[in-house]
Amino acid sequence: MGIFFEIWKAMPSLVTILYFLTVVFIAILIILENRNPVKTISWILVLVLLPFAGIVFYLFFGQEYRKTKMYSRKGLKDLEKLRKLTLEQLDNLPKNHFQISEKLYSKKRLMNLMLSNSNAILTNNNEIQVLRNGEETFPEIFRTIEQAKHHIHLEYYIIENDTIGNYLRELLIRKAIEGVEVRLIFDDVGSWELKRKFIRSMSDVGIKVDCFMKVRFPMLTSRVNYRNHRKILVVDGETAFVGGLNFADRYMDGVAGIGPWRDTHLKVVGGGATALHIIFMADWYFVSKEILKGEKYLKPFESGDGKLVQMTASGPDSDWESIGQAYFTAIASATDYVYISTPYLMPTADIVTALKTSALGGIDVRIIVPGLSDAITPKWGTNSFIEELLEAGVKVYFYKAGFAHTKVIVADGIFSSVGTANLDFRSLETNFEVNAMIYDEEIAGILAAQFLEDQDKSELVVLADWIKRPRINKIKESFSRLISPML
Repeated sequence: MGIFFEIWKAMPSLVTILYFLTVVFIAILIILENRNPVKTISWILVLVLLPFAGIVFYLFFGQEYRKTKMYSRKGLKDLEKLRKLTLEQLDNLPKNHFQISEKLYSKKRLMNLMLSNSNAILTNNNEIQVLRNGEETFPEIFRTIEQAKHHIHLEYYIIENDTIGNYLRELLIRKAIEGVEVRLIFDDVGSWELKRKFIRSMSDVGIKVDCFMKVRFPMLTSRVNYRNHRKILVVDGETAFVGGLNFADRYMDGVAGIGPWRDTHLKVVGGGATALHIIFMADWYFVSKEILKGEKYLKPFESGDGKLVQMTASGPDSDWESIGQAYFTAIASATDYVYISTPYLMPTADIVTALKTSALGGIDVRIIVPGLSDAITPKWGTNSFIEELLEAGVKVYFYKAGFAHTKVIVADGIFSSVGTANLDFRSLETNFEVNAMIYDEEIAGILAAQFLEDQDKSELVVLADWIKRPRINKIKESFSRLISPML
Protein backbone atom coordinates (compact mmCIF):
# COMPACT_ATOMS: atom_id res chain seq x y z
CA MET A 1 0.00 0.00 0.00
CA GLY A 2 2.89 2.35 0.77
CA ILE A 3 4.19 2.03 -2.80
CA PHE A 4 0.80 2.89 -4.27
CA PHE A 5 0.53 5.88 -1.93
CA GLU A 6 3.92 7.18 -3.06
CA ILE A 7 2.93 6.76 -6.71
CA TRP A 8 -0.35 8.58 -6.04
CA LYS A 9 1.51 11.52 -4.45
CA ALA A 10 3.91 11.64 -7.42
CA MET A 11 1.12 11.66 -10.02
CA PRO A 12 0.76 15.48 -10.32
CA SER A 13 4.49 15.79 -10.95
CA LEU A 14 4.44 12.99 -13.54
CA VAL A 15 1.50 14.58 -15.33
CA THR A 16 3.25 17.93 -15.36
CA ILE A 17 6.43 16.41 -16.76
CA LEU A 18 4.54 14.43 -19.42
CA TYR A 19 2.54 17.51 -20.40
CA PHE A 20 5.70 19.62 -20.64
CA LEU A 21 7.42 17.01 -22.82
CA THR A 22 4.35 16.71 -25.05
CA VAL A 23 4.14 20.47 -25.51
CA VAL A 24 7.83 20.69 -26.36
CA PHE A 25 7.50 17.81 -28.85
CA ILE A 26 4.48 19.37 -30.60
CA ALA A 27 6.12 22.81 -30.61
CA ILE A 28 9.18 21.34 -32.31
CA LEU A 29 6.94 19.66 -34.91
CA ILE A 30 5.17 22.97 -35.60
CA ILE A 31 8.49 24.79 -36.00
CA LEU A 32 9.86 22.10 -38.33
CA GLU A 33 6.78 22.44 -40.59
CA ASN A 34 8.12 25.89 -41.62
CA ARG A 35 4.69 27.50 -41.50
CA ASN A 36 3.88 31.17 -41.59
CA PRO A 37 5.67 32.56 -38.48
CA VAL A 38 2.42 34.18 -37.29
CA LYS A 39 0.63 30.83 -37.32
CA THR A 40 3.61 29.10 -35.68
CA ILE A 41 3.71 31.59 -32.79
CA SER A 42 -0.07 31.50 -32.44
CA TRP A 43 -0.14 27.74 -32.05
CA ILE A 44 2.75 27.73 -29.57
CA LEU A 45 0.93 30.35 -27.48
CA VAL A 46 -2.21 28.18 -27.52
CA LEU A 47 -0.19 25.20 -26.29
CA VAL A 48 1.36 27.25 -23.48
CA LEU A 49 -1.70 29.25 -22.38
CA LEU A 50 -4.32 26.49 -22.62
CA PRO A 51 -3.04 23.49 -20.67
CA PHE A 52 -4.23 20.16 -22.12
CA ALA A 53 -6.97 21.89 -24.14
CA GLY A 54 -4.26 23.43 -26.33
CA ILE A 55 -2.93 20.00 -27.28
CA VAL A 56 -6.41 18.72 -28.13
CA PHE A 57 -7.13 21.90 -30.12
CA TYR A 58 -3.93 21.45 -32.14
CA LEU A 59 -4.50 17.76 -32.86
CA PHE A 60 -7.98 18.42 -34.23
CA PHE A 61 -7.52 21.80 -35.92
CA GLY A 62 -3.85 22.59 -36.35
CA GLN A 63 -2.45 19.98 -38.71
CA GLU A 64 -1.39 21.08 -42.18
CA TYR A 65 -3.18 19.08 -44.89
CA ARG A 66 -1.72 20.89 -47.89
CA LYS A 67 1.56 19.02 -47.41
CA THR A 68 0.01 15.62 -46.69
CA LYS A 69 -2.54 16.02 -49.52
CA MET A 70 -6.05 14.85 -48.66
CA TYR A 71 -6.34 13.98 -52.30
CA SER A 72 -4.88 15.13 -55.59
CA ARG A 73 -6.42 16.07 -58.91
CA LYS A 74 -3.18 15.18 -60.73
CA GLY A 75 -4.82 11.99 -61.96
CA LEU A 76 -6.83 13.95 -64.51
CA LYS A 77 -4.66 13.00 -67.46
CA ASP A 78 -5.78 15.65 -69.92
CA LEU A 79 -4.69 18.55 -67.72
CA GLU A 80 -1.00 18.42 -68.61
CA LYS A 81 -1.80 18.35 -72.32
CA LEU A 82 -4.18 21.28 -71.94
CA ARG A 83 -1.61 23.10 -69.84
CA LYS A 84 0.98 22.87 -72.64
CA LEU A 85 -1.51 24.10 -75.22
CA THR A 86 -2.40 27.04 -73.02
CA LEU A 87 1.26 27.90 -72.46
CA GLU A 88 1.61 28.13 -76.23
CA GLN A 89 -1.50 30.32 -76.31
CA LEU A 90 0.03 32.64 -73.72
CA ASP A 91 3.33 32.82 -75.61
CA ASN A 92 1.49 33.93 -78.72
CA LEU A 93 -1.08 36.08 -76.97
CA PRO A 94 -0.46 39.29 -78.95
CA LYS A 95 -0.83 37.34 -82.23
CA ASN A 96 -4.11 35.65 -81.36
CA HIS A 97 -7.06 36.27 -83.67
CA PHE A 98 -9.15 37.86 -80.91
CA GLN A 99 -8.57 41.52 -80.19
CA ILE A 100 -5.81 42.24 -77.69
CA SER A 101 -5.61 45.48 -75.76
CA GLU A 102 -2.62 46.84 -73.90
CA LYS A 103 -4.56 46.42 -70.67
CA LEU A 104 -5.20 42.76 -71.40
CA TYR A 105 -1.61 42.03 -72.32
CA SER A 106 -0.49 43.60 -69.03
CA LYS A 107 -2.24 40.72 -67.21
CA LYS A 108 -0.26 38.01 -69.03
CA ARG A 109 1.79 37.41 -65.87
CA LEU A 110 -1.37 36.73 -63.88
CA MET A 111 -2.66 34.36 -66.57
CA ASN A 112 0.62 32.46 -66.53
CA LEU A 113 0.58 32.26 -62.74
CA MET A 114 -2.91 30.72 -62.70
CA LEU A 115 -1.87 28.20 -65.31
CA SER A 116 1.26 27.20 -63.43
CA ASN A 117 -0.08 27.03 -59.88
CA SER A 118 -3.44 25.35 -60.53
CA ASN A 119 -3.63 24.23 -64.19
CA ALA A 120 -6.24 26.96 -64.72
CA ILE A 121 -6.89 26.67 -68.45
CA LEU A 122 -7.23 29.98 -70.28
CA THR A 123 -10.49 29.84 -72.25
CA ASN A 124 -11.55 32.52 -74.73
CA ASN A 125 -14.98 31.46 -75.97
CA ASN A 126 -17.10 32.38 -72.95
CA GLU A 127 -20.38 34.18 -72.49
CA ILE A 128 -20.66 35.60 -68.96
CA GLN A 129 -23.68 36.96 -67.15
CA VAL A 130 -23.13 38.81 -63.88
CA LEU A 131 -25.96 37.95 -61.47
CA ARG A 132 -26.67 40.34 -58.62
CA ASN A 133 -28.14 38.98 -55.39
CA GLY A 134 -30.59 36.10 -54.99
CA GLU A 135 -33.28 37.91 -56.99
CA GLU A 136 -31.28 37.44 -60.20
CA THR A 137 -29.28 34.33 -59.32
CA PHE A 138 -31.89 31.79 -58.20
CA PRO A 139 -34.36 32.31 -61.08
CA GLU A 140 -31.52 31.93 -63.60
CA ILE A 141 -30.19 28.80 -61.86
CA PHE A 142 -33.62 27.18 -61.69
CA ARG A 143 -34.38 28.13 -65.32
CA THR A 144 -31.14 26.47 -66.47
CA ILE A 145 -31.82 23.32 -64.43
CA GLU A 146 -35.31 23.14 -65.99
CA GLN A 147 -33.67 23.04 -69.44
CA ALA A 148 -31.22 20.21 -68.60
CA LYS A 149 -31.20 17.34 -71.09
CA HIS A 150 -28.45 14.97 -69.89
CA HIS A 151 -26.94 15.83 -66.52
CA ILE A 152 -27.03 18.28 -63.60
CA HIS A 153 -23.99 18.44 -61.33
CA LEU A 154 -24.01 20.48 -58.12
CA GLU A 155 -21.41 21.09 -55.41
CA TYR A 156 -22.44 23.43 -52.59
CA TYR A 157 -21.28 24.34 -49.11
CA ILE A 158 -24.77 25.03 -47.74
CA ILE A 159 -28.10 23.50 -48.70
CA GLU A 160 -30.84 24.10 -46.16
CA ASN A 161 -34.21 22.48 -45.59
CA ASP A 162 -36.14 25.70 -46.22
CA THR A 163 -38.10 27.25 -49.09
CA ILE A 164 -35.15 27.69 -51.48
CA GLY A 165 -33.57 24.35 -50.53
CA ASN A 166 -36.83 22.45 -50.99
CA TYR A 167 -37.57 24.13 -54.31
CA LEU A 168 -34.16 22.93 -55.51
CA ARG A 169 -34.80 19.42 -54.14
CA GLU A 170 -38.19 19.13 -55.84
CA LEU A 171 -36.80 20.44 -59.13
CA LEU A 172 -33.91 17.95 -59.07
CA ILE A 173 -36.31 15.09 -58.25
CA ARG A 174 -38.51 16.05 -61.19
CA LYS A 175 -35.54 16.19 -63.59
CA ALA A 176 -34.27 12.83 -62.32
CA ILE A 177 -37.68 11.26 -62.96
CA GLU A 178 -37.47 12.68 -66.50
CA GLY A 179 -34.23 10.72 -66.99
CA VAL A 180 -31.63 13.43 -66.39
CA GLU A 181 -28.54 12.34 -64.43
CA VAL A 182 -28.22 14.32 -61.19
CA ARG A 183 -25.17 14.32 -58.92
CA LEU A 184 -24.92 16.42 -55.78
CA ILE A 185 -22.08 17.09 -53.35
CA PHE A 186 -22.84 18.93 -50.12
CA ASP A 187 -20.43 19.85 -47.36
CA ASP A 188 -21.12 18.03 -44.12
CA VAL A 189 -20.37 21.02 -41.88
CA GLY A 190 -21.94 23.73 -44.02
CA SER A 191 -25.07 21.59 -44.45
CA TRP A 192 -24.90 20.14 -40.94
CA GLU A 193 -28.64 20.49 -40.28
CA LEU A 194 -29.71 18.77 -43.50
CA LYS A 195 -31.96 15.86 -42.51
CA ARG A 196 -31.62 12.29 -43.79
CA LYS A 197 -35.21 12.45 -45.03
CA PHE A 198 -34.29 15.40 -47.27
CA ILE A 199 -31.37 13.47 -48.78
CA ARG A 200 -33.23 10.14 -49.00
CA SER A 201 -36.06 11.72 -50.99
CA MET A 202 -33.52 12.48 -53.71
CA SER A 203 -31.64 9.19 -53.50
CA ASP A 204 -34.90 7.27 -53.84
CA VAL A 205 -35.42 8.60 -57.39
CA GLY A 206 -31.86 7.88 -58.52
CA ILE A 207 -30.11 11.14 -57.66
CA LYS A 208 -26.54 10.43 -56.58
CA VAL A 209 -25.89 12.37 -53.39
CA ASP A 210 -22.56 12.39 -51.58
CA CYS A 211 -21.30 14.24 -48.55
CA PHE A 212 -17.90 15.93 -48.62
CA MET A 213 -15.70 14.61 -45.78
CA LYS A 214 -18.36 13.41 -43.36
CA VAL A 215 -17.82 14.55 -39.79
CA ARG A 216 -19.40 12.11 -37.34
CA PHE A 217 -18.17 13.89 -34.20
CA PRO A 218 -17.62 17.54 -35.13
CA MET A 219 -15.82 18.44 -31.90
CA LEU A 220 -13.48 15.46 -32.14
CA THR A 221 -12.02 15.59 -35.62
CA SER A 222 -9.60 17.78 -37.56
CA ARG A 223 -11.74 17.44 -40.66
CA VAL A 224 -14.16 20.03 -39.33
CA ASN A 225 -11.54 22.67 -40.14
CA TYR A 226 -11.04 21.75 -43.82
CA ARG A 227 -14.31 22.35 -45.60
CA ASN A 228 -15.53 22.41 -49.19
CA HIS A 229 -16.65 26.02 -49.55
CA ARG A 230 -17.10 25.69 -53.34
CA LYS A 231 -20.37 26.56 -55.08
CA ILE A 232 -20.50 24.92 -58.51
CA LEU A 233 -23.41 24.04 -60.78
CA VAL A 234 -22.83 22.54 -64.24
CA VAL A 235 -25.70 21.65 -66.57
CA ASP A 236 -25.10 19.39 -69.61
CA GLY A 237 -21.39 20.25 -69.46
CA GLU A 238 -22.08 23.54 -71.25
CA THR A 239 -23.50 26.01 -68.74
CA ALA A 240 -22.07 26.64 -65.29
CA PHE A 241 -22.59 28.84 -62.25
CA VAL A 242 -20.07 29.98 -59.63
CA GLY A 243 -20.09 32.67 -56.97
CA GLY A 244 -21.06 33.48 -53.41
CA LEU A 245 -24.64 32.21 -53.03
CA ASN A 246 -25.67 28.92 -51.43
CA PHE A 247 -29.15 27.39 -51.41
CA ALA A 248 -30.79 28.92 -48.34
CA ASP A 249 -33.55 31.46 -47.74
CA ARG A 250 -31.23 34.04 -46.19
CA TYR A 251 -29.50 34.46 -49.55
CA MET A 252 -32.82 35.74 -50.85
CA ASP A 253 -34.48 37.22 -47.77
CA GLY A 254 -31.50 38.61 -45.87
CA VAL A 255 -30.48 38.27 -42.22
CA ALA A 256 -32.65 39.31 -39.30
CA GLY A 257 -31.19 42.32 -37.54
CA ILE A 258 -28.76 43.03 -40.39
CA GLY A 259 -30.84 43.45 -43.53
CA PRO A 260 -30.82 42.31 -47.19
CA TRP A 261 -28.17 39.91 -48.47
CA ARG A 262 -25.78 41.48 -50.99
CA ASP A 263 -23.97 38.96 -53.19
CA THR A 264 -22.57 38.26 -56.67
CA HIS A 265 -22.78 35.14 -58.82
CA LEU A 266 -21.82 34.27 -62.41
CA LYS A 267 -23.39 32.29 -65.23
CA VAL A 268 -20.76 31.00 -67.66
CA VAL A 269 -21.30 29.35 -71.05
CA GLY A 270 -18.23 28.07 -72.90
CA GLY A 271 -14.82 26.73 -72.00
CA GLY A 272 -15.05 28.18 -68.51
CA ALA A 273 -17.97 25.83 -67.85
CA THR A 274 -15.81 22.89 -68.95
CA ALA A 275 -13.02 24.03 -66.61
CA LEU A 276 -15.49 24.23 -63.71
CA HIS A 277 -16.74 20.77 -64.62
CA ILE A 278 -13.20 19.38 -64.33
CA ILE A 279 -13.07 20.72 -60.78
CA PHE A 280 -16.45 19.15 -59.98
CA MET A 281 -15.45 15.81 -61.52
CA ALA A 282 -12.28 15.67 -59.42
CA ASP A 283 -14.30 16.36 -56.28
CA TRP A 284 -16.94 13.83 -57.33
CA TYR A 285 -14.27 11.17 -57.73
CA PHE A 286 -12.99 12.02 -54.24
CA VAL A 287 -16.38 11.52 -52.59
CA SER A 288 -17.77 8.68 -54.73
CA LYS A 289 -14.81 7.04 -56.54
CA GLU A 290 -16.87 7.31 -59.76
CA ILE A 291 -14.90 8.46 -62.83
CA LEU A 292 -16.96 10.46 -65.33
CA LYS A 293 -15.69 9.94 -68.87
CA GLY A 294 -16.60 10.98 -72.38
CA GLU A 295 -17.53 14.17 -74.23
CA LYS A 296 -21.05 14.07 -72.83
CA TYR A 297 -19.44 15.17 -69.56
CA LEU A 298 -16.21 16.87 -70.65
CA LYS A 299 -16.83 19.09 -73.65
CA PRO A 300 -13.72 19.72 -75.81
CA PHE A 301 -12.06 23.12 -75.36
CA GLU A 302 -12.59 25.36 -78.37
CA SER A 303 -11.14 28.73 -79.30
CA GLY A 304 -13.44 31.69 -79.83
CA ASP A 305 -13.82 35.44 -79.60
CA GLY A 306 -15.68 35.55 -76.27
CA LYS A 307 -14.63 36.46 -72.75
CA LEU A 308 -11.25 35.30 -71.43
CA VAL A 309 -11.68 33.22 -68.27
CA GLN A 310 -9.57 31.00 -66.04
CA MET A 311 -11.24 28.84 -63.37
CA THR A 312 -8.91 28.16 -60.49
CA ALA A 313 -9.42 25.82 -57.54
CA SER A 314 -7.50 26.11 -54.30
CA GLY A 315 -7.41 24.10 -51.10
CA PRO A 316 -5.62 21.39 -49.14
CA ASP A 317 -5.60 19.32 -52.34
CA SER A 318 -3.46 21.83 -54.27
CA ASP A 319 0.30 22.31 -54.32
CA TRP A 320 0.00 26.08 -54.08
CA GLU A 321 -2.33 28.59 -52.45
CA SER A 322 -3.40 29.52 -55.96
CA ILE A 323 -6.24 31.92 -55.20
CA GLY A 324 -4.18 33.69 -52.55
CA GLN A 325 -1.34 34.04 -55.04
CA ALA A 326 -3.76 35.43 -57.63
CA TYR A 327 -5.11 37.98 -55.13
CA PHE A 328 -1.57 39.02 -54.22
CA THR A 329 -0.49 39.41 -57.84
CA ALA A 330 -3.63 41.28 -58.89
CA ILE A 331 -3.18 43.76 -56.03
CA ALA A 332 0.60 44.14 -56.27
CA SER A 333 0.64 44.54 -60.07
CA ALA A 334 -2.26 46.99 -60.34
CA THR A 335 -1.46 50.18 -62.25
CA ASP A 336 -4.62 52.20 -61.68
CA TYR A 337 -7.08 50.86 -59.11
CA VAL A 338 -8.11 47.83 -57.07
CA TYR A 339 -11.66 47.47 -55.75
CA ILE A 340 -12.28 44.65 -53.25
CA SER A 341 -15.52 43.41 -51.68
CA THR A 342 -15.21 40.73 -49.02
CA PRO A 343 -17.40 39.71 -46.06
CA TYR A 344 -14.36 38.79 -43.96
CA LEU A 345 -11.09 40.75 -44.13
CA MET A 346 -8.35 38.78 -42.37
CA PRO A 347 -5.65 38.71 -45.06
CA THR A 348 -2.34 36.91 -44.91
CA ALA A 349 0.78 38.99 -44.23
CA ASP A 350 1.84 39.07 -47.88
CA ILE A 351 -1.56 40.35 -49.03
CA VAL A 352 -1.53 43.02 -46.30
CA THR A 353 1.85 44.09 -47.66
CA ALA A 354 0.52 44.13 -51.23
CA LEU A 355 -2.48 46.28 -50.20
CA LYS A 356 -0.33 48.79 -48.31
CA THR A 357 2.41 48.90 -50.94
CA SER A 358 -0.04 49.54 -53.77
CA ALA A 359 -1.83 52.28 -51.82
CA LEU A 360 1.44 53.93 -50.80
CA GLY A 361 2.50 53.77 -54.45
CA GLY A 362 -0.50 55.82 -55.54
CA ILE A 363 -2.88 53.05 -56.58
CA ASP A 364 -6.53 53.66 -55.69
CA VAL A 365 -7.18 50.76 -53.30
CA ARG A 366 -10.71 50.48 -51.88
CA ILE A 367 -12.25 47.73 -49.74
CA ILE A 368 -15.89 47.21 -48.78
CA VAL A 369 -16.63 45.05 -45.72
CA PRO A 370 -19.92 44.56 -43.85
CA GLY A 371 -20.90 47.16 -41.29
CA LEU A 372 -22.71 44.37 -39.44
CA SER A 373 -21.55 40.76 -39.73
CA ASP A 374 -23.10 37.32 -39.28
CA ALA A 375 -20.02 36.18 -37.31
CA ILE A 376 -18.61 37.99 -34.27
CA THR A 377 -15.00 36.78 -34.12
CA PRO A 378 -14.30 37.34 -37.86
CA LYS A 379 -15.81 40.84 -37.51
CA TRP A 380 -13.41 41.73 -34.70
CA GLY A 381 -10.59 40.14 -36.69
CA THR A 382 -11.53 42.27 -39.71
CA ASN A 383 -11.49 45.43 -37.61
CA SER A 384 -7.97 44.65 -36.37
CA PHE A 385 -6.55 45.19 -39.85
CA ILE A 386 -8.31 48.45 -40.64
CA GLU A 387 -6.04 50.93 -38.86
CA GLU A 388 -2.82 49.89 -40.58
CA LEU A 389 -4.56 49.83 -43.97
CA LEU A 390 -5.96 53.33 -43.43
CA GLU A 391 -2.50 54.58 -42.43
CA ALA A 392 -1.18 53.35 -45.80
CA GLY A 393 -3.92 55.14 -47.74
CA VAL A 394 -6.26 52.20 -48.36
CA LYS A 395 -9.89 53.37 -48.33
CA VAL A 396 -12.10 51.09 -46.20
CA TYR A 397 -15.90 51.26 -46.27
CA PHE A 398 -18.52 49.70 -43.97
CA TYR A 399 -21.53 48.52 -46.01
CA LYS A 400 -24.72 49.79 -44.36
CA ALA A 401 -27.54 48.45 -46.56
CA GLY A 402 -27.51 44.86 -45.30
CA PHE A 403 -24.95 42.07 -45.19
CA ALA A 404 -22.22 42.39 -47.86
CA HIS A 405 -21.26 38.80 -48.77
CA THR A 406 -19.85 39.62 -52.21
CA LYS A 407 -16.39 38.16 -52.95
CA VAL A 408 -15.16 40.31 -55.83
CA ILE A 409 -11.89 41.93 -56.89
CA VAL A 410 -11.72 44.35 -59.84
CA ALA A 411 -8.46 45.87 -61.06
CA ASP A 412 -7.46 48.33 -63.78
CA GLY A 413 -10.68 48.03 -65.76
CA ILE A 414 -9.67 44.67 -67.23
CA PHE A 415 -9.25 42.02 -64.49
CA SER A 416 -11.91 40.72 -62.14
CA SER A 417 -12.29 37.78 -59.79
CA VAL A 418 -15.63 36.36 -58.69
CA GLY A 419 -15.96 33.20 -56.66
CA THR A 420 -16.19 31.59 -53.26
CA ALA A 421 -12.94 32.74 -51.61
CA ASN A 422 -13.01 35.46 -48.98
CA LEU A 423 -9.97 37.61 -48.26
CA ASP A 424 -9.19 35.69 -45.08
CA PHE A 425 -6.93 32.95 -43.75
CA ARG A 426 -9.59 30.24 -43.93
CA SER A 427 -10.37 30.75 -47.61
CA LEU A 428 -6.79 31.34 -48.71
CA GLU A 429 -5.10 28.58 -46.71
CA THR A 430 -7.64 26.07 -45.37
CA ASN A 431 -10.88 25.66 -47.31
CA PHE A 432 -11.55 24.15 -50.73
CA GLU A 433 -12.44 27.18 -52.90
CA VAL A 434 -13.01 28.07 -56.56
CA ASN A 435 -12.85 31.43 -58.37
CA ALA A 436 -13.39 32.69 -61.89
CA MET A 437 -10.53 34.93 -63.05
CA ILE A 438 -11.89 37.10 -65.87
CA TYR A 439 -9.92 39.29 -68.29
CA ASP A 440 -12.51 41.47 -69.94
CA GLU A 441 -13.24 45.21 -69.94
CA GLU A 442 -17.03 44.82 -70.13
CA ILE A 443 -17.26 42.49 -67.12
CA ALA A 444 -14.76 44.59 -65.16
CA GLY A 445 -16.88 47.64 -65.97
CA ILE A 446 -20.08 45.98 -64.71
CA LEU A 447 -18.45 44.82 -61.48
CA ALA A 448 -16.72 48.17 -60.89
CA ALA A 449 -20.05 49.98 -61.36
CA GLN A 450 -21.70 47.63 -58.86
CA PHE A 451 -18.84 48.24 -56.43
CA LEU A 452 -19.35 52.00 -56.67
CA GLU A 453 -23.10 51.55 -56.11
CA ASP A 454 -22.32 49.54 -52.97
CA GLN A 455 -19.81 52.20 -51.95
CA ASP A 456 -22.60 54.79 -52.08
CA LYS A 457 -24.46 52.63 -49.54
CA SER A 458 -21.40 52.44 -47.30
CA GLU A 459 -19.65 54.60 -44.74
CA LEU A 460 -16.03 55.60 -45.30
CA VAL A 461 -13.87 54.79 -42.27
CA VAL A 462 -11.88 57.88 -41.26
CA LEU A 463 -8.54 57.22 -39.57
CA ALA A 464 -8.84 60.13 -37.11
CA ASP A 465 -12.16 58.76 -35.86
CA TRP A 466 -11.20 55.09 -36.03
CA ILE A 467 -8.23 55.41 -33.69
CA LYS A 468 -10.56 56.83 -31.02
CA ARG A 469 -12.62 53.64 -30.78
CA PRO A 470 -12.97 52.16 -27.25
CA ARG A 471 -9.98 50.33 -25.79
CA ILE A 472 -12.13 47.25 -25.11
CA ASN A 473 -12.77 47.03 -28.85
CA LYS A 474 -9.04 47.10 -29.53
CA ILE A 475 -8.51 44.28 -27.03
CA LYS A 476 -11.20 42.16 -28.73
CA GLU A 477 -9.65 42.91 -32.12
CA SER A 478 -6.16 41.94 -30.98
CA PHE A 479 -7.34 38.65 -29.50
CA SER A 480 -9.40 37.82 -32.60
CA ARG A 481 -6.47 38.63 -34.83
CA LEU A 482 -4.21 36.36 -32.77
CA ILE A 483 -6.48 33.35 -33.22
CA SER A 484 -7.64 34.18 -36.78
CA PRO A 485 -4.84 32.18 -38.48
CA MET A 486 -6.10 29.10 -36.63
CA LEU A 487 -9.80 29.52 -37.41
